[in-house]
Amino acid sequence: MDAFLSTHEPLVRAAVFFMVLAAMAAAEVVSPRRRREIPRLLRWTNNLALVVLDTAILRLLFPVLAVGLAGIAQARGFGLFNMVEAPPWLAILASIVLLDLVVYLQHVLFHAVPALWRLHRVHHADLEIDVTTGLRFHPIEILLSMVIKLAAVAALGAPPVAVLLFEVILNGMAMFNHANVKLPGRVDRLLRLVLVTPDMHRVHHSIVPAETNSNFGFNLSWWDRLLGTYRPQPAAGHEGMTIGIELFRSLRELWLDRMLTQPFRGPASGHALDPGPQPGAAGRAAREGS
Repeated sequence: MDAFLSTHEPLVRAAVFFMVLAAMAAAEVVSPRRRREIPRLLRWTNNLALVVLDTAILRLLFPVLAVGLAGIAQARGFGLFNMVEAPPWLAILASIVLLDLVVYLQHVLFHAVPALWRLHRVHHADLEIDVTTGLRFHPIEILLSMVIKLAAVAALGAPPVAVLLFEVILNGMAMFNHANVKLPGRVDRLLRLVLVTPDMHRVHHSIVPAETNSNFGFNLSWWDRLLGTYRPQPAAGHEGMTIGIELFRSLRELWLDRMLTQPFRGPASGHALDPGPQPGAAGRAAREGS
């Protein structure tokens, strides 16, 4: 199994990535939740260009990624599940659940710390939400996220197969729950008992700060419910809500060059610990400073 993972990991991840991307893109055409106002060509080319840039930077700067580090930890015997006897199935399941909790806590952190929010708001500055929004992150955030993930994998001693499964699940779920897809109400209610659905996560992309700073989960919905960050629906409804943040509202901000500079422009308002700016305050501050 380890030899298979080391040889075929990139192929497995790429295959699942493109299958989920294609499936969600098709579902968005067949059953859209919200009306599309911005040309897909503009958003998709720039969002996907950012994915390519992020991937290239990761591969350049990190000689070992999460699955590789899990293999090293296993070979050298460090990390919790390499030091504590546990059935393989339990180590795999527990690793996936605990890594999901780490991602939830990391997401909360990136909303709470102003400097980190500056990076993360690139993800929120998309003016519409669809499958490609789930892939849109600033390169510096991607690098910091990888550092956190590597630390968690090393501390847990997560089995390599668990890390691969987690990576595939997380990537697929990020595309699923950002998709502009309308699920039947009953299906959504049942799914969100365990998983983050598109309607649940879309609330997180509302322009209203109280809604932006809720529903932080990407995969399991438990963490938001257990830790008090769950918000079932947006106040304006899914068709009426405004997507994005106050600061970056022009179509020009959807271009790759502007996304890369967004962390360094304007105030850091709207983060989870912000005392509560009035609606429009960030946009006015940006205009006054320009």
